Parts: sequence; C-alpha cells; structure tokens
Amino acid sequence: MALAGTLKDFGIADILQLIAQQQKTGMLHFRSKDQEVNVGFVDGAIVSADSSTRKKRDLFGHLLVRAELITESQLDQALETQKRSLQRLGDVLVSTGVLTTEQYKRMAQLQFNETLYRLFSWKSGTYEFEQGPVHHDTHDLEPVRAESVLMEGFRMVDEWPVIRKRIPRYDLVFAPGLPLPADNGEGANDFTSIGPPERRVFALVNGFRDVRKVVDLSCLGEFETCKALCNLANLGHVQALMPVGQPDLPEDDVSAIDKIRGAVGRVAVSMVVLAGLVGLLLGTQLNPWAGSPSTAAGFAEGVLRQQMTRAQLSRIHGALDVYRLERGDVPPSLEALVDQGLLSASDVHFPWTDRYYYRRVGPQEFILLPPLR
Repeated sequence: MALAGTLKDFGIADILQLIAQQQKTGMLHFRSKDQEVNVGFVDGAIVSADSSTRKKRDLFGHLLVRAELITESQLDQALETQKRSLQRLGDVLVSTGVLTTEQYKRMAQLQFNETLYRLFSWKSGTYEFEQGPVHHDTHDLEPVRAESVLMEGFRMVDEWPVIRKRIPRYDLVFAPGLPLPADNGEGANDFTSIGPPERRVFALVNGFRDVRKVVDLSCLGEFETCKALCNLANLGHVQALMPVGQPDLPEDDVSAIDKIRGAVGRVAVSMVVLAGLVGLLLGTQLNPWAGSPSTAAGFAEGVLRQQMTRAQLSRIHGALDVYRLERGDVPPSLEALVDQGLLSASDVHFPWTDRYYYRRVGPQEFILLPPLR
C-alpha cells in the first residue's frame, strides 16, 4: 500500500518518523498550493531536500549572490559554462576559483536546511512516498537522521512565535547598541546567550541593512539569524529602527541619515500639532456656546480645555514616538522630551496647571494621562 495522504490527517513529523523507523529508501513528495518539495531517503536517513518550485531568488546561484560570495557577472559566466560543459553550477564555480570548496559545501548545506525545515511551517498540503533508489552526491551533504531533524524542527516551531514578536517584519532595520562582552570561547546555550551566531550577526548590523539582508549575509539561515537578532535585541546590543526600505549605504553616510531620520520624525510631530490646532480652532468657531451668557461660560471653557488636551496629548504621543525611534525605548520622564527639544517646558502641562501624568512601565510601554483636575 502506497504511503500518501494529506498533512491534516498525517503530520510531517509523523511521516518522517515512520519512514525513518522502517528504514525506507525513496523519494517523499510534499505539495501545497504552488509549492513542491522532494525529500530523499536512503535506509531511513535524509540525504536530499529540493524544491522543484523554488523561486528565482532561492536558486543556488542567487543564494550565493545575495550572500555576496559571488557577483552577478560571475554567476552569468558560470551559467554559460554550465550550459556548455553540463557540469553542476557548484563544480563550475569551484573549478574556476570563484568559490572555495568549503564555501560551496557550507552554502549547499544551508540551502538543504532551509528547504527541509520550512516544511514544518506548512499547515496544509499532500504527501506521497515513492519507494525506489535515490541518486545523491555523498560529497555535498552528509546523511541526516530523521530524529535529529524532528528535534530541530520542533525547536524552531516552539521558538518562532517568541522571535516574531521581536521581529514582526523583514524590512525592519537594526542599529548597534551596547558593545558585546569579551568572547570567552563558549557557545550560546540558551535564548539569551552571546555565542558565535550572535557575534556574526552583530558584525553585520549597521543601521541600514534590514533583517532580510542580514539573513542573506550571515549564511546562518533564516531561523538562526532571526534568533540571534532577537537575543541581541533582548540584551540591548542592537535596537530596532523604523523600516527604511532603502539599499545599503556606506558607513560615511550614517550620521547624515540619522539626522534626516530625526528631522523627519520631528516634522511629523509638528504636523500632528498643527492638525490639532486646526481642529481646535474649527471646534471653537462651530461651538454654539461660544457667544452664550455667563451661565454657559463654564461649560464652554470645559469643552475648550478638553479639545486642547486632546491636541496636546497627540503632540506628546508624537514626541514620545520620535524619542523611541531615535533611542530605542521610551524616556524615563516627560522632562527628557524637553531636554531633547521635542517639547517645550509648557507642553508637559498645557492647558492645565498641573503636569500630565506619565509613567514608564517598560522599554516600549508607558502610561500618559491628563491631570485629575
């Protein structure tokens, strides 16, 4: 009886475990919408993982270009040589000296891992196991036991939600924060350790590369790079900036761009204030109580103060957003906004006699309320 069905009835982990336990040899085909991944088994061990619907950016040659190990022109030349010689692309790059054997094996292993472990994120699809001989190159990849793949896959599934909270999007840009401690030669052994992956990723963070670019350059894979970034962010060694969606810039332009980013944020605050004042003016002109006798004066004054308070709270919130973008967290007090020139001294209480109530409750969280009277 053929091993086939849907992933809703039989999960990926169950399928891999079953083939491993029975020490089967053959190809396992996964299909989901427009995706297809083929996993090769020899005596229950995984020897290959390839996507027949892989996008252009995920092809091996473009993987090397994105990692900046080769250039576009070198890839084009290698592809032309491949057509004539019918050699594998990796063999062409190594034989011409463009790529070292070690680099080739490392990137081949990376592509294998990325293809295989992305299967654990599939929620639906079909599978079919085709028993028979599997041809694979033993020089590129070492066979992997299904048990170790399952353990690693489950670890990724467990930790991804935590990482996603810190890195919700891949156009997010990180800037260096606190310097790393001295390397004591020990690897990372928990979710807040500084190990080789964190040090490699930290060296790539420059305030202009987004997460996607850091993933490409690190050659660690999507999960390991994002986990390292999350660890660094939790420990204050990197801090998230607003997405810029721009190509990498030379380091000489860092200070100039930082100034521009701060200026843009301050202009945004000014626009919020202007909108609030316009709304305040229109609200006062349309207020039917504006020309009323003194019996309505108290009510009109209260309405006017509420409108002014809303506009002022918008201004303070805008200043807090700019401060957070520039420094990575919220200020300890409203006076810090005054010190940075984001607010004037009167802004922290206008239109009240008492100051606005502000309390910092976390690196990114605060409470802001108008005075009680």
